[in-house]
Amino acid sequence: MSLIESLKDVILSGGEISEEQAYALCDEAATDREALYEAAKEITAKFGPRRFDSCSIINARSGKCPENCKWCAQSAHFKTKVENYPLISHQECMRQAEYNHRQGIRHISLVTSGRKMTGVELDHACSYFKDMAKWEDVGLCASMGLLNEEELQKLWDAGVRRYHCNLEAAPDFFDSLCTTHSIEDKFRTIETAKKIGFEICSGGIIGMGESRRQRVGLGIALRRVNPMSIPVNILCPIPGTPLEKAQPLSEEEILDTICLYRFIHPRAIIRFAGGRTKLSRDAQLRAMTIGVNGGIVGDLLTTVGSTVEEDKKLIEDANMEF
Repeated sequence: MSLIESLKDVILSGGEISEEQAYALCDEAATDREALYEAAKEITAKFGPRRFDSCSIINARSGKCPENCKWCAQSAHFKTKVENYPLISHQECMRQAEYNHRQGIRHISLVTSGRKMTGVELDHACSYFKDMAKWEDVGLCASMGLLNEEELQKLWDAGVRRYHCNLEAAPDFFDSLCTTHSIEDKFRTIETAKKIGFEICSGGIIGMGESRRQRVGLGIALRRVNPMSIPVNILCPIPGTPLEKAQPLSEEEILDTICLYRFIHPRAIIRFAGGRTKLSRDAQLRAMTIGVNGGIVGDLLTTVGSTVEEDKKLIEDANMEF
């Protein structure tokens, strides 16, 4: 029996693979992709829900971020053409939220630039969430940086139940991408959010110059926080950032990563996030058979590259429910 088959059987029987086995699988995958894809398909079919976990984000505060993350257009350290604005108004937030709610999107998240939300702006954001909490069929999410327990508790009291904080990269690669905060700062925020009771959404970005094994390293690091949702972002190089000339990943490398994350996290929602249009439609459909069962959608998003109706058709063609 091949390594891929034996590790698949471990997972299907309710077990999990070790760190050493995950790295061995990474090495084996490059030589037998089709076997990897078929095995990941079986794992996804057994553990993954057939209803696609849709989420739409509202970019509630943009630009002028003091952090120096090399991939990010919103960092004040780099000269990019990103739009800068403070926290959006209550009226504008509700306009976008109501539109997304009418589309049947299952989760709505407010996302803000900066190291973290705090003070009056956090209080205002909490008031927005309280108004959105009237929709019993919508889950509320927040991505507001490195919050402490008191700040996270305010979000919880406002009705937010899922907190997003990406690890972004493997621990042995993160420091080469950002020096204004550490991956341990991220772990601290996530662990505090879990203590309060939040579901955790945490993933990262691939295609930033990391090795295949470092992509696996990110997947293994995510086990420490056991996220229910893992966004997989594919780098879209932004002019003006240090990664503007990063070499794109091939479709095979992206699909390999999705498979490996499905082996490492058999029950998590693996989510299409930024950059998924780097994949052809056929590759997106294949990704949804081998691991992806959630995504960021929304007509009001400028970086998704597709409409909600187009995404609904894609989901239908993948034999999933929106």
